[in-house]
Amino acid sequence: MEIEDVESAEFVVTVDFLAKAIQNGLSRPKRRLSMEEAKMTAEHVLNFFGYGDRIIDNMLEPEDRDTFYILEDLAILKTEREETTLWDGREWRIHYWLLNKERIYELVYYKQEEEKEEDIEDIYTDLPDELWIRG
Repeated sequence: MEIEDVESAEFVVTVDFLAKAIQNGLSRPKRRLSMEEAKMTAEHVLNFFGYGDRIIDNMLEPEDRDTFYILEDLAILKTEREETTLWDGREWRIHYWLLNKERIYELVYYKQEEEKEEDIEDIYTDLPDELWIRG
C-alpha cells in the first residue's frame, strides 16, 4: 500500500495498526511504550470512532479528551470545527476529532528520527589538561 492510498475509504485503521503508531509515537530512546499499553489506548480511542473516522467532541469525557489531546500532539488525531447560525441568530460551533490516517501510516512504517541525548561526561573528555589547572 502506498501512502497516497491511506486517505481512501478502503483504508481501515485497525487496533493493532493504531497501537503500533501510538507505540512508535510515544516511545523514547530510553523508555519504550509497551505494546499492551498502546493497544489499550488504541482500543479505547477506536471505540469512539467505530467504523468512521470522525466523531463529535461533546461525546467525550474530560479524561478521554486528555487522551485525545496527547494523540493530537503526535498528529495521530486532528480537529475540525463547523460553525452554524441558530434560528435565534446565535453562532454555534461544533468541534470534531478526526483520525489522521496519513500520520498513523507514517508512524507505523517510517523510522523515527532518533533523539540525540548528550552524555554530560562527554563534554569534558575533549578538554586539554591545562584548562583544569587553577592559577
